[in-house]
Amino acid sequence: HKFKVIEIYLELIFTVYFQIERQVCLFDGFKKHKQMITRRIAIIFGLFITSTLAAKELKPGFDKDEYNELTLISTRSAAVAEYAKQFPEPSAFKMLYQSEPMGLDNMWDLWQDNRGVTVASIRGTTKEASSWLANIYAAMVPAKGQLKINGQTFDYKLADNPRAAVHVGWLLASTYLIGDMLPRIMKLHEEGSRDLIITGHSQGGAISYLITAMLYQAQKAGKFPLDMRIKTYCSAAPKPGNLYFAYDYEALTFGGWAFNVVNAADWVPETPISIQTLNDFNTTNPFINAGDAIKKQKTATRIVLKHVYKKLSKPALKAQKNYEKYLGKMTEKLIKENIPDFISPDYYKSNNYVRTGTTIVLMPDEEYYQKYSDSETNIFIHHYHQPYLDLLEKLN
Repeated sequence: HKFKVIEIYLELIFTVYFQIERQVCLFDGFKKHKQMITRRIAIIFGLFITSTLAAKELKPGFDKDEYNELTLISTRSAAVAEYAKQFPEPSAFKMLYQSEPMGLDNMWDLWQDNRGVTVASIRGTTKEASSWLANIYAAMVPAKGQLKINGQTFDYKLADNPRAAVHVGWLLASTYLIGDMLPRIMKLHEEGSRDLIITGHSQGGAISYLITAMLYQAQKAGKFPLDMRIKTYCSAAPKPGNLYFAYDYEALTFGGWAFNVVNAADWVPETPISIQTLNDFNTTNPFINAGDAIKKQKTATRIVLKHVYKKLSKPALKAQKNYEKYLGKMTEKLIKENIPDFISPDYYKSNNYVRTGTTIVLMPDEEYYQKYSDSETNIFIHHYHQPYLDLLEKLN
């Protein structure tokens, strides 16, 4: 609509000036006025070009209409025709490409609008067992390292902080997807696209975090165009990594370039289960020398404090080890049944998963709960696209 208004306005201005030119032609002063008329037309044309370029730029900040459109795109990324039929078609974007399933039943598709804005939309969890394995494989690995898949070694980097760590199952999925995504996004960049939106719902949102971090790090390394603006909408996404990854991600996307949209009634964004130990704190903290401080106490006090300290710290450490054992090493064996030559990075000794990015909370009200009642059997009642769209309408 903006382009149409500008076009009509420009046409009107040109018509008026050409009428003036015709009138001036009747007088001897035409030559004197011709230069002025030409200059004014050039100024108007310049303003038109500037307005057009500005309109093409992706803007920072949360945009309801933008998220609504991306949610409709996400319903198509699920690649389930009967499900997609329940929702309107995206109004501005057209699908250019949809991948085949890869990795742990991961898919993505590529969309573009008439401004040249590109959207990479990542599919969420499917009914396939391999897709659920990606979620259950929830040990953490460093945010910088190597994965070995299909006989190849892939170097990856998602953060600068050496203490940053991420969910290994979603990292594995991201590694498969990024290899298919990059050539297609780069081709559109060569054709003039400078605006890229990364989006995904549910597991797709979790992977969107990691893909976004990969692209920003690739820009810093000169491996992805610096003039490509990246904006991210993670929708109904679980927690992707630890606090140090969150710090790095939020610094990279500062200024309104990444959002985490959450229905407050949805349990999925509350996962994976988080375990915080004393090892998860910054180096400078009041707990690091607790043992030495306890030793300086009198005998009776020292015995009590030592007992309390162990009672508070040991359960968390034991829980973290069990987390790594069952959702790391044991689940890895199941992963290798799907990807036989997969070799994981060494696990990071933490499972302190945290909510990441600028969060947009969609708050349910009484009317919402009348339509979507809590259920012990339909555990995804608050998680599907429609509840998110309904709550979005009420967001002020």
